[in-house]
Amino acid sequence: MAQTPIHVLDDYYLAITLLITAAYQLAFFSVAFTFKFDKLTDFAGGTNFVVLAIITLAFSGGHDARQILVSLFIMAWGLRLSGFLLFRILKTGKDDRFDDKRDKFFPFLGFWVFQMIWVWTVSLPVTVLNSPAVQRYPQHSFGTGRDIAGVILYAIGFIMESVSDVQKYRFRARNDKSAVCDTGFFYVSRHPNYFGEIIIQFAIYMIAVSAAADGYVTGQAYSALYATIVGPFLLTALLMFISGLTLSERPGAKKRYEKGSNWEGYSRYLQRTSILIPFPPQLYEHLPTFIKRTIFLEFPLYVFDPAKHSGGAKAQLSAEEGRGASGVDAQRRSGDALVATTGEAGQR
Repeated sequence: MAQTPIHVLDDYYLAITLLITAAYQLAFFSVAFTFKFDKLTDFAGGTNFVVLAIITLAFSGGHDARQILVSLFIMAWGLRLSGFLLFRILKTGKDDRFDDKRDKFFPFLGFWVFQMIWVWTVSLPVTVLNSPAVQRYPQHSFGTGRDIAGVILYAIGFIMESVSDVQKYRFRARNDKSAVCDTGFFYVSRHPNYFGEIIIQFAIYMIAVSAAADGYVTGQAYSALYATIVGPFLLTALLMFISGLTLSERPGAKKRYEKGSNWEGYSRYLQRTSILIPFPPQLYEHLPTFIKRTIFLEFPLYVFDPAKHSGGAKAQLSAEEGRGASGVDAQRRSGDALVATTGEAGQR
């Protein structure tokens, strides 16, 4: 017999999960900042998802198949991700992301606050599904077309993310830094692990929202379940515009070009391989730029152009501007023209 859900602070478990997340992250932050210890940052993020899923599932009392499945799905994802990242950081020794923050209290704390927001928001589909506001409604049997599609998508995403993480790690361990990782899933996508992670979160949302989509949950709870799509959208935005592609695409290409680290081979890989969505490289390289920029999401902000973004181009620009300041009109005009051209490139 189903038990009555436990009410804690609010009917959607939003406040209690926020408080737990803040306390969990601050506890790890205190250790990391005090001992200048990088090895627990990503572990703290991944395991936090597990903690929230266990607590909200335990509080819910109902434990129907849909609740159990989405809770297990996010726990499996969080445990695998945190385990892999912990293993990797133990091998590498430190996290370069914190070189300019590790000794500064507030900048370092900012990372942990951001991680709180990430964990709490991405957990919302599971949190709200397990909440009393949703569980007070009769839950229909698991096995709808939406449920099955969600399970299939989750399996695809989980396999793609976990396997590609291992493929990339092994490739780097066995090859020098100039080699281009274009094997396994990286043959059809430059970031298959990110693609898999995005698919996982939308799959969990698809299953969680099923009760509302099929009319069993109504009213405010109906709206709340649908609103939890902010979780997978936030994760997608982070990977595409803040912490993922923007930190690896143009900066990575710039570094290879300026160091002469197999730039020709890597440039060829960029032309042939989809940035995110898996696609055969034989076809991708012949697609019009417009299709790559729209359907395949290879936005201009990811693209590296040596003539516009390399250190050499910037040095040349500075030299031209310096000569322009000397008072020679022809050189000034030349420098102004170069500045204008560079400005247009920035808008490209």
